[in-house]
Amino acid sequence: MEIDHTQDAAEAPTPSTRKRMILMILAVVLFLGLLGGFNLFKGMMMGRAMAGAGEPPQTVTAAQAKEEAWQPTLRAVGTVRARQGADLAFEVPGVVVRIDATAGAEVRPGQPLVSLNDETEASQLRQLQAAAALAKATLRRAKDQFEAKTISPAEFETAEADFKAKEAAVQSQAAVVAKKHLVAPFAGRVGIVGTSPGAYLNPGTAVITLQQLDQVYLDFFLPQREVVKVRGGQRVDAVLDAFPGRTFAGKVTAVNPKVEGNTRNVQVEATFSNPGRLLVPGMFANVILDVGGRTMNLTLPQTAVTYNPYGAIVYLVKGEAASGYKAQQVFVTTGETRGDQVAILKGLKPGDLVVTSGSLKLRNGTPLVVDNKVQPSSDPHPNPQEQ
Repeated sequence: MEIDHTQDAAEAPTPSTRKRMILMILAVVLFLGLLGGFNLFKGMMMGRAMAGAGEPPQTVTAAQAKEEAWQPTLRAVGTVRARQGADLAFEVPGVVVRIDATAGAEVRPGQPLVSLNDETEASQLRQLQAAAALAKATLRRAKDQFEAKTISPAEFETAEADFKAKEAAVQSQAAVVAKKHLVAPFAGRVGIVGTSPGAYLNPGTAVITLQQLDQVYLDFFLPQREVVKVRGGQRVDAVLDAFPGRTFAGKVTAVNPKVEGNTRNVQVEATFSNPGRLLVPGMFANVILDVGGRTMNLTLPQTAVTYNPYGAIVYLVKGEAASGYKAQQVFVTTGETRGDQVAILKGLKPGDLVVTSGSLKLRNGTPLVVDNKVQPSSDPHPNPQEQ
């Protein structure tokens, strides 16, 4: 069998073809090498340019950490309550015939306020009084006769019992007549009268409010864990939106001996003198209760502290104005807050210059420009007002 080498010879590349292929491969390798070198050179040049330019400075505000005296306090929201106050109503029905009270007037105990028609009841009272007078006269005669032994003891006792029954009936009817007249149970200020002559009133319908305002109570609630810090006589300050910029001083007078089942809070009562009767029942007040003695704390505005999963951090301003400031990150341990301030327990010392705003864009070594034209609030007792 003969092997045909004609086809293999035809498919084998010629020397000129191999040369062209080698030249093409060399050209591709050279191009890729030049492209990589250019990119490397470009990256080096950009890196040098960035290194020469440096990180742009960030504008921040800064303040020195300083020690301040803190008075530990408890805060709550309370409600003003009158020392004595009531919505007065009649116990019996009737038609209003006279109103003696004037809205806003000060009244004394026992002063008439509103009266219902009592003609029928008063007539019955006079009838019973006449019967009682007759029974009294009968008893007097029976006593004389009994002493003279002209009547039996049973007859004397019957006359005595009849007189007592008639006298009790008079007292009962007099109470009914009295219920037709609403009088002030204590001294105080009259509220708005909610009726007029000719109106029919059912029992229990509130007619008029009476509030004693010489002193007022302020009721507020504290968590049960804080009750151990509260005792009678402690100073209480109250701030009301109705009187901006003014603080009312009072003292704790009572602590409820039980804990509210739903909230686990304890009710505290404070008493306030009320000159001018400015405090009105129903007003709400922000309560500040001083507890414990004063302490010295290193303080910063709360805006100076950044919290993250690793802890609380602040940025110190390091360097000099001539050579430029840089940021230095420091971990701190924070304590209680007071208004816009926070206590720093560990990590800083008095006099450290700390970034108070703009810290979110900082890292270690960031160049800084300190501009304190507008500083964040650092008020220990802020009282924001609605505009």
